[in-house]
Amino acid sequence: MLSGSLVAIVTPMTAEGALDLPRLKALVDWHVAEGTDGIVIVGTTGESPTVDVSEHCTLIEAAIAYAAKRVPVVAGTGGNSTREAIELTKFAAKAGADYALSVVPYYNKPTQEGLYRHFRAIAEAADIPLILYNVPSRTVADMSNDTVVRLAGVARIVGLKESTSSIERVTDLLARVPKEFMVFSGNDDAALAYALLGARGVISVTANVAPRLMHEMIAHARAGEREKAIAINNRLLPLHRTLFVEANPIPVKWALHRMGRIAEGLRLPLTPLSSQYHETVAAALRAAGCLS
Repeated sequence: MLSGSLVAIVTPMTAEGALDLPRLKALVDWHVAEGTDGIVIVGTTGESPTVDVSEHCTLIEAAIAYAAKRVPVVAGTGGNSTREAIELTKFAAKAGADYALSVVPYYNKPTQEGLYRHFRAIAEAADIPLILYNVPSRTVADMSNDTVVRLAGVARIVGLKESTSSIERVTDLLARVPKEFMVFSGNDDAALAYALLGARGVISVTANVAPRLMHEMIAHARAGEREKAIAINNRLLPLHRTLFVEANPIPVKWALHRMGRIAEGLRLPLTPLSSQYHETVAAALRAAGCLS
């Protein structure tokens, strides 16, 4: 079963905004070497809203090839159109992804019944384990625990990325879903608490720059080594905060560029990190040992 620190990996781009696949391969190799437990490709951090369908598919295929079965690959295949989400999920299954990650439809503001039918339709149409993704701060629609519990009974729906940071909510959910249903924190600042409560781990932005530490923190938490996990989380806390001083993935791509791992490429409507935050992010990188 999937567990640990899964990186919501960035999509490296050239300064002109083209996909930079050699840099993606280098990142995947680095994550494998550093202990990252899985690669999540073309999620929010991977700029899924700014890549076209062809590029989206190229990135899924590339991540699968570069991971080469060394770690699981979770393909972001969500959308606000159920038909489009089904087609992307079918593609990920055919390409050989281990899991698909499907976000709550954004902008449409579906009802809870609409969310249930949307995800059930995807699961019934595509032969791949499906992880749901609830992130109401971005989608506006908020999938309730009641809806998640209903969906946990649908074949091939195997988990949830929960991005509300609510302790009460995840405690209630973990008590109600089947033991094998995988719950991941979608927020780094809540990852330790979720893991100590019984979640499988985190789908992480911070792991982009501190993969070894994120892996170790979750491993310690799941092993019951609370003090070790807390010490690492305290070291990482400045990163958990400052990687969101502007919209994700703006700060984390600047951080990776500062570390020499990618070029500065972003696509509009995203813009480069404001200069006022450069030292703030750099200081957090130094505190975590990511920069000398």
